[in-house]
Amino acid sequence: MKKQWIIGFGLCFTILPYLCAASAQQRPQNGGAGSPQAGWSSFSRGGAVHQFDSDLEQGGSFGATRFNIEAGQGYSWNRRNSVSLSVSYSYDGYSFGPGERGMAASNPWDDVHSISLALPARWGFGDDWSTIVIPSIRSSGESGSDFEDTITGGMLAGVNYRFSDRLTIGPGIGVISQLEDSATVFPVLIIDWRITDRLSLETGRGLAATVGPGLTLKYAANERWSMLVGGRYEKLRFRLADSGSDPGGVGEDASFPLFASITYSFSPLTSVSMVGGAELGGELKQEDNKGRSIAEESYDSAGFLGFTFSVRL
Repeated sequence: MKKQWIIGFGLCFTILPYLCAASAQQRPQNGGAGSPQAGWSSFSRGGAVHQFDSDLEQGGSFGATRFNIEAGQGYSWNRRNSVSLSVSYSYDGYSFGPGERGMAASNPWDDVHSISLALPARWGFGDDWSTIVIPSIRSSGESGSDFEDTITGGMLAGVNYRFSDRLTIGPGIGVISQLEDSATVFPVLIIDWRITDRLSLETGRGLAATVGPGLTLKYAANERWSMLVGGRYEKLRFRLADSGSDPGGVGEDASFPLFASITYSFSPLTSVSMVGGAELGGELKQEDNKGRSIAEESYDSAGFLGFTFSVRL
């Protein structure tokens, strides 16, 4: 049961950024270029990360290259009421090193593709309350898998309260289906806390090139430069190809990444970041098409390095 709760928190992070955005837009603005306006808006963000080779429990090693691109269009009636549509694509390319047994020997998967669609809607009521509902659908599968067998979906609903101009906290609940496993029901707690004018604690996206945000501590040195450190639980679960040793099975990669980044903002709406860190407590799993375990291996800590970007219009 404890493991299911942990997995639930990790899965909820795939759509939690929209809740964070909703709470952030409740802050008083000065009417500058970054202030939310009524009408249409759009965004694009993404990045790429290379995960260096890591030794597997039963011998051999593996590494991964990850890429993500996301774009969205939304309409705001005012600062607190909006609806938007977000589409994203992620690529996770795995490379298993030589090994005489275990996953390194079987080379269970290589290129994994994911497409997701979300439709966040939020609205405010009273002076300090706001709520958000996010239906989403996602396809995750190795090259050569049947598309109809890669689809999962879910719904998240949350409410947050602005205690002050510096602190917003909100609870919520989510339900997300999983490939060849029961749906996960989980609670959500978001926080947006401006500790000082330069230091903030947020439940944010973390790395844009991998699935799942986490808790981040951010320091803004000035209007252009900022730094952050963070961590999260991350899990990628996907359908395997119809050809191979496990046709139509399920693969899984779970870990606890810790990361740091340096961000340069060209304007309040455009930024780029260099990111680096380590995947801790990593574990790979392979299941058949009924969800029965075939192989399971932990892997050593793995470093990663990459970049992200964000543009809003």
